[in-house]
Amino acid sequence: MRELTLTNRHPRLRLDRRALAKALNHLDARFRFTPADLPTLSPAGRRRAKLAGCSAPPGELSVTFLTDPALAKLHADYLDDPSPTDVITFEGDEALGHAGDICVSVDTALAYAEKHDVRFAEELLRYVIHGWLHLAGYDDLQPKKKRRLRAAEDRALKLLRTAGLLPTFSLRPPAAIRH
Repeated sequence: MRELTLTNRHPRLRLDRRALAKALNHLDARFRFTPADLPTLSPAGRRRAKLAGCSAPPGELSVTFLTDPALAKLHADYLDDPSPTDVITFEGDEALGHAGDICVSVDTALAYAEKHDVRFAEELLRYVIHGWLHLAGYDDLQPKKKRRLRAAEDRALKLLRTAGLLPTFSLRPPAAIRH
């Protein structure tokens, strides 16, 4: 089982840390690349696919849940792009026992879920899976690779749903405005 650091920096988010850890460990153990995925993977992802079938790199994995402004600041500071985004994934260093960091915008997941009439918890989990898949070797900078990544997200969600391992995420009501 991988060591996970789960950090909640969103003031309204409630998450079941144990359930999320079980879900990520299940992906590590059970998710597999399809043959069509292989040409779209990074070289490291292809090597891991041949060895293990699929996994994010070994080592500690960090997942942090943030507000839109906090994730936009990371986006600006590290990627020179101040625009809001849904997920940022930072590769780790296998030699140091660090798989990587996944930073997720709770606000973007909520806005998307409301606009597209999807469950907030599944949309937020999709963002975590998206980051995990980036660490496993998927890329989404080209349309073909983006479609492969989206299909892999769908397979991962189905795998977790079938196993009964969809973690719950919810939001506390906004604080009452004081006059």
